[in-house]
Formats: sequence, C-alpha cells, structure tokens
Amino acid sequence: MPRKSVTPFPATVALAENDSAVREPREQIAARAFELFLERGREDGHDLDDWLQAEREVLGAPGTAAIA
Repeated sequence: MPRKSVTPFPATVALAENDSAVREPREQIAARAFELFLERGREDGHDLDDWLQAEREVLGAPGTAAIA
C-alpha cells in the first residue's frame, strides 16, 4: 500500500523557516545555564534549575517585559 503524503502543520513550517530566530535564544539560554553551572562549582544535579533560571534571565519572567 502506498504511503500517504503528509503536509506539515503551518507552525512546523514557520519554525523551520525561522530556525535562526529559535536557535539564537536557545544558544543564549544554554550559555547562561552553563555559566550558572560553573558558578556553582560544577556541582551536578541542578541542570534543570540552571536552564529555567537562564530562561528567566534571557527571555524575561512570565508576565514581565524582558530588559534589553
């Protein structure tokens, strides 16, 4: 039986077209999370906390405007 052609969702297409817009903040968040890890003395077990803190710092806390 032949496979059906699948059309991507519009949001997926938009993400693919704007990949650099998504990649840049993600890279900034990753870099800041790594800085937080280093500041803690490379202590394991806080990766999620570091990532969420970095997101707040890079993107701004929910409901607040990010400071440019």
